[in-house]
Amino acid sequence: MHRLLFALLLSAASAAPAGEFRSIAENATPMYDAPSVKANKLFVASRFYPVEVIVQVDNWTKVRDLAGDLVWVEKKTLSETRTAVVTATLADVREKAEDGAPLVFQARRGVALEIVELGAGPWVKVHHRDGQTGFVRAIQVWGL
Repeated sequence: MHRLLFALLLSAASAAPAGEFRSIAENATPMYDAPSVKANKLFVASRFYPVEVIVQVDNWTKVRDLAGDLVWVEKKTLSETRTAVVTATLADVREKAEDGAPLVFQARRGVALEIVELGAGPWVKVHHRDGQTGFVRAIQVWGL
């Protein structure tokens, strides 16, 4: 019986392309240990929290979070909006993709930033929900 269930789940699953990231669309989105609302709720994620898509099974998506944990979330709670979360203690967001460019703002660890453009090289163009846009070093964020 277990083998049959596993085979059915495997045939319904679709692997995500490498590096496919999404964000959580709604505040207080539950993250589960299995693809079912009856499964254990491990934690809740806030809106804009970035996750890496691992596999999709019917209405469920298995994702990896910043901590590296693998959890399940209902597919309908994911947004196409790409975000990254600051992993540095304090990330400098600059006007241009240059170290010496004027500072637009600083973002603390844990702040989610919308990805505007993934560029070649070590910089990413981001947008803060307060309206400011600039470039942050890719090594200072997770979700790319």
